[in-house]
Amino acid sequence: MGFREDGQAALDWAARYLDGVGEHPVLAQVEPGEIRSRLPSEPPERPEPFADVLRDLDEVLLPGITHWQSPRFFAYFAVSGSEPGILAELLAATLNNVGILWRTSPASAELEALTLDWTAQLLGLPVGWHGHIEDTASVSTVAALAAARDATGGRFVVCSEEAHSSVERAARLLGLETRKTPVDDEFRLRPDELDLSNAAAVVATVGTTSTTSVDPVAAIADACAAAGVWLHVDAAYAGAAWVCPETRWSQEGVERADSLVVNAHKWLFTPMDCSLLWTSRPEALRAAFSLVPEYLRTRDEVDNISEYGPALGRRFRSLKLWAVLRCYGREGLQSRIREAIRLAELFEGWVRDEPGWELCARRPFSVVCFRRDASDEENEAILERVNASGEAFVSHTRLRGRYVLRLAVGNERTTEDDVRRAWVAIRGRAA
Repeated sequence: MGFREDGQAALDWAARYLDGVGEHPVLAQVEPGEIRSRLPSEPPERPEPFADVLRDLDEVLLPGITHWQSPRFFAYFAVSGSEPGILAELLAATLNNVGILWRTSPASAELEALTLDWTAQLLGLPVGWHGHIEDTASVSTVAALAAARDATGGRFVVCSEEAHSSVERAARLLGLETRKTPVDDEFRLRPDELDLSNAAAVVATVGTTSTTSVDPVAAIADACAAAGVWLHVDAAYAGAAWVCPETRWSQEGVERADSLVVNAHKWLFTPMDCSLLWTSRPEALRAAFSLVPEYLRTRDEVDNISEYGPALGRRFRSLKLWAVLRCYGREGLQSRIREAIRLAELFEGWVRDEPGWELCARRPFSVVCFRRDASDEENEAILERVNASGEAFVSHTRLRGRYVLRLAVGNERTTEDDVRRAWVAIRGRAA
């Protein structure tokens, strides 16, 4: 078969998968090493037809897929690779642009700048910030903290006890130390406990991983300004919710940040990977990363995006975000985010009203933290039984030393029935 026939077969496979993804066990029901044991240990000597690839995808790989596209994927932060984004990913792979310089991919470079500007407008961010795309928030954080280190000369990265682990990992990579600040009763960083001596940056979080709590960014910004410390805001999950005016209470103080990360591949329905990094101090990022050898020098009077982050070669990631923004529009994004918050609120009410269960943290967005009124071991057993059933996939955290279940709503295909099925499964496995 030729490219068109194989492409049609692949597109048909993708459409069938999305149509039936809710029928699969959400968590892969295989043992470690099982998938590899079913594949040849040596590469093929002769060419094989693409149809055989699709056959093995169905028969060998699919049992080992944890279905992040499932409407009952409630673990970590639920995501969606939307259909416009999926199709644009195909087109980006077809073009196969490598954005080393502006001239190696002018459309990619200029569309990235435009798309980041569009997104900033949708989220209500300040005019004039420089934006570019990294693969993940982990790398965006590395880029921001590298600029902070060089701009301030500090040796510490300060964050809350609830900050994402990527902050500490970035600090390690950059030869910095991490100083963690206590949190209050709602798991928010306490500005009165900040120690900014010899600090390069403070990382404030809007939507912490465990509870989606919102640090008091405005007060943290005051402290950073007084001490000459870089302020980086991690809004990887919750920043997308700013497309809805009613959630912009969580944006207070963000306009004073030196850098900000929002993941489009979390709650903006863009396929993995697409992490948006803005800065109000682009010159600091450029000073940290610009290194242009002779063989990359050109007469083009433009700034190359590769001079603002760790990567030289860059994929055409903006194409899929551009497709999502065009095909959804502000209204489409708002309706899906509001529905996720509504479904989480509904689930929260069921837990609150059920004897023997408790809520463990305030719910600012679409993640509910809860547990059975029982031992940690029993709560862990409930989670393991639910996940082993394949009916839903939920994750956990620890709050105040206690084992807590988390249900994160975010997939655009999730319905009220899916959330209800998850609650029935959780209650049933607790019996």
